[in-house]
Amino acid sequence: MTNDATVFVVDDDQAMRTSLQWLIESTGMSVQTYESADVFLASYYPGRAGCLLLDVRMPGMSGLELQGYLARQGYRLPVILITGHGDVAMAVKAMKAGAVDFIEKPFHDEDLLRSIRNALEFDRKHRANRSAKADIAIRLAELTPREHEVMAMVTEGKSNREIATALGVSAKTVEAHRARVMEKMRADSLAELVRMALLAAPDSPS
Repeated sequence: MTNDATVFVVDDDQAMRTSLQWLIESTGMSVQTYESADVFLASYYPGRAGCLLLDVRMPGMSGLELQGYLARQGYRLPVILITGHGDVAMAVKAMKAGAVDFIEKPFHDEDLLRSIRNALEFDRKHRANRSAKADIAIRLAELTPREHEVMAMVTEGKSNREIATALGVSAKTVEAHRARVMEKMRADSLAELVRMALLAAPDSPS
């Protein structure tokens, strides 16, 4: 977990907000509380590390509505829902829509803290993955069109001879292109180059 990660708590019940703040801060985690979705949105800016702890039922914009709004805006902040017994069906629906967990009232402190730690770790991994994808995109931009072709074939498992035949060039030319691809991508091995190609794929999780 990153030191700058924050647990954002949105709940209209002041006593619950205070209780959650004390509990979360007792573990050394940073926490900020908000009495409504609107107040949270007024102060939140995209890109902040952390997770969102949401009450399902609130006056005005509900927890589910806030989750949906964040998803439509492209914000990837992990969401944990706090639900009453009658809200479980809604919570399951929210999980299918991308929430990472739901905690049913009354809950055990350790269950909630474990869920928060998991959400923060999820956020950390997502950020690292997104950073890696951005770095790979910069390296890919340095390749020539022919080097892109060679990289695509190499990472598909084709041999130099097969690539040479497909492109109508000599095997030595393929070797030269391949060497430049490895250098520009800063890949120490074929396995690493394949990993980069997989991460850069459009359907790779971002």
